[in-house]
Amino acid sequence: MRPDEIEITAELVRDLVRDQHPDLADLPVVLGARGWDNQLWRLGDDLAVRLPWATPDADTLLRKEFDLVPVLAPRLPLAVPVPQRIGVPSGRFPRTWIITTWVPGTPADRAPVTRAADAAESLAAFLTALHQPAPDGAPAGRHRGGPLADRAQGFTGMLDAAVGLGLVDDPDAARAVWDDAVTAPAWIGPAMWIHADLHPANVLTADGTLCGVIDFGDLCAGDPACDLAAAWILLPDGALDRFHAAYRPTPDAAVLRRARGWALGRALAGILIGDAGVHGRPGGKATWGPPALASLQRLTAARD
Repeated sequence: MRPDEIEITAELVRDLVRDQHPDLADLPVVLGARGWDNQLWRLGDDLAVRLPWATPDADTLLRKEFDLVPVLAPRLPLAVPVPQRIGVPSGRFPRTWIITTWVPGTPADRAPVTRAADAAESLAAFLTALHQPAPDGAPAGRHRGGPLADRAQGFTGMLDAAVGLGLVDDPDAARAVWDDAVTAPAWIGPAMWIHADLHPANVLTADGTLCGVIDFGDLCAGDPACDLAAAWILLPDGALDRFHAAYRPTPDAAVLRRARGWALGRALAGILIGDAGVHGRPGGKATWGPPALASLQRLTAARD
């Protein structure tokens, strides 16, 4: 049986914890979520177990989180899951897994932001704190944080697929946003720490505003425009100006043009994954579709 064919159950998680971290063996285990790369199981009140399940490189991403997130977390103003323990491959489960702190909240794909001004300032404060120059040797992004031109083939494929499924009302407007973004001047500053995967399922809300950010598997050094795209993805209509005013340094026109391109790609991916999720695609979620469609409408309706 291949590692990705192993059924992850509460019993398996309890056995892994008992074998490698016996001091935590008496804590209850409850399924939290099945994500794209990992499954999340709550361990007691304050911890969570993350185990790779659907992608071959998830082990590497978890090891990266274990090494880097504890260094960055103290300066971040929103709660993040901080790795506490690591689990090594074994006969029971032949992949690396980690134990992190549990972050309370509801993913934004299921509980969208309603307090727009507060969320805009919270997102800006989080990204201002995260976007600091990365040291030499920091990991490069797998698919994000580099030149947008490198993503042109993927963008075209996603747009064609979404149009073919009848999910995009104005393909020409989407292409115009992309063409403007991909021709914007490139980032010439230092490579910054970026989260690189800020979509609604990776951001937590409570009382209508942001309360946490999860899944740092794509953490890397790159162009901060990749993360600034989150303003179009996570915030409701009318919040962009508040976000841009609060973020430091104030983004220039080129950064915002590239950010719109990253946001457009994220919106198309969410639309496709949301549609596939309706039909049971592993990792996909029907709840990803509505916020992605709303983002696409914001991006193509106006160039603010």
